[in-house]
Amino acid sequence: MRCFGCGGDFPEMDGPTHPYMLSSAGCWAAYGELLALEYEDRAYAPLHRLSVDTYAVQHPGIDTPRARNSVGIHLSRLSLILELGWPIGKANDAMQIITAKRFTFPWLSPPASFGPLTVKNVLEAEGAVEHMAAVQLWAKVVWQAWGEHHIAVRGWLRELGW
Repeated sequence: MRCFGCGGDFPEMDGPTHPYMLSSAGCWAAYGELLALEYEDRAYAPLHRLSVDTYAVQHPGIDTPRARNSVGIHLSRLSLILELGWPIGKANDAMQIITAKRFTFPWLSPPASFGPLTVKNVLEAEGAVEHMAAVQLWAKVVWQAWGEHHIAVRGWLRELGW
């Protein structure tokens, strides 16, 4: 079944999904597998926040306040990490500040395509090193898919002092 969030192919199944990061049940289940792997084995954990950000912006949902802020926060952290080279811990601290300031993000029209990679590609990686490389590539591809909004994201970060 094609996920209506990321566009990837996942098994058709009944099951839960996220309330505003819209996806198929199969894609949401695959994301749950990824989270379990990254939580259970420390070797897979260093890029966990990058996995979360990438999945979130690959499943932006529809124009609601929660979805707008989710996409805005996660795109901001991707910019800090991928463009400014911030360590994940520092970028996570910035995300906490953004959340605390209750910055209200506008809706950004999602790209027509998020690229060829999904959470499924990351789960196919063998071993922690390959997993890290897959997460980094997935994040870069999805960040690039949002390219028409990079100027807006950079503007938000400047407005917030970065």
